[in-house]
Amino acid sequence: MTINDALHRLLLDNLTTATLLLNAELRLEYMNPAAEMLLAVSGQRSHGQFISELFTESPEALASLRQAVEQAHPFNKREAVLTALTGQTLTVDYSVTPILNRGETLLLLEVLPRDRLLRITKEEAQLSKQETTKLLVRGLAHEIKNPLGGIRGAAQLLARELPEESLRDYTNVIIEEADRLRNLVDRMLGSNKLPNLAPTNVHEVLERVGSLVEAESQGGITLVRDYDPSIPDVRIDREQMIQAVLNIVRNAMQAIGTQNELRLGRITLRTRTLRQFTIGHTRHRLVTKVEIIDNGPGIPAELQDTIFYPMVSGRPDGTGLGLAITQNIISQHQGLIECESHPGHTVFSIFLPLEQGVSPS
Repeated sequence: MTINDALHRLLLDNLTTATLLLNAELRLEYMNPAAEMLLAVSGQRSHGQFISELFTESPEALASLRQAVEQAHPFNKREAVLTALTGQTLTVDYSVTPILNRGETLLLLEVLPRDRLLRITKEEAQLSKQETTKLLVRGLAHEIKNPLGGIRGAAQLLARELPEESLRDYTNVIIEEADRLRNLVDRMLGSNKLPNLAPTNVHEVLERVGSLVEAESQGGITLVRDYDPSIPDVRIDREQMIQAVLNIVRNAMQAIGTQNELRLGRITLRTRTLRQFTIGHTRHRLVTKVEIIDNGPGIPAELQDTIFYPMVSGRPDGTGLGLAITQNIISQHQGLIECESHPGHTVFSIFLPLEQGVSPS
């Protein structure tokens, strides 16, 4: 391999666009890491495989590829739906460019996942809403805490002047309620303490949460562990991350508890790594994905866009602070949290950067 060949291979390997090279028989000659991640296959093991062994689309699409080889005619396709070997469906745009090499026509496929772009747009909107909510809550907290301090102080002064001890029960109620509201506002604001980051095995965090769940449910919920043991240590605040995950798991337990058949309740803790993953405006080469999956009744559709806001809860007795606190913790770790839910299947996904080397998306 010449220096130029090595450089070209290096450039292709570092593209964020999924790129595949097919020979005239529509068999794989090369795919870059972005394509491996998109299709969840190994380029080395897939070398020489027919295109339909990598993903399927439609007979018409296959005919278009053969026509591109025969006529050396490039084409583009928008919003194509591909089915990967894993069964996952992907909405993509792709372009096909015929390349003549030593008398043979090769096809260069550049695949751009639309799902990813839509997800990034959704994430940016979510992060923007989160910052707006923080500003609103902090402004509201300032307006609430100032008069609360005055009310509490006045009640204390009044208690000293009361002629009868029994009357102090009323001032005590005022003081206790003022303290309760102040604590509620503090919880809405979340902790101002920066996370104490240290290399931590994420599975230690999940095992700690798992032991608490098993103790609290007393065998009423089946806890499934699906870990990737190859995940390296993540720089996180162990105690804060335990709290973040525990808030989600307890919500799942309470949701499952509303069902009649509690013994059928199941919570799955799953870990995986993802490559070239974008969080906000930053592309990380490697992230850890932690999923908390439950088979409860699901989150009502009208709440799914607002569940991370303070004071939003699907339970009559809920405070609506658990998920807001969780999102604040994940945000302080430069991570991201997402949720997908329908009856019988709710997934909370936490994404945490695994290494320091990042680049703009």
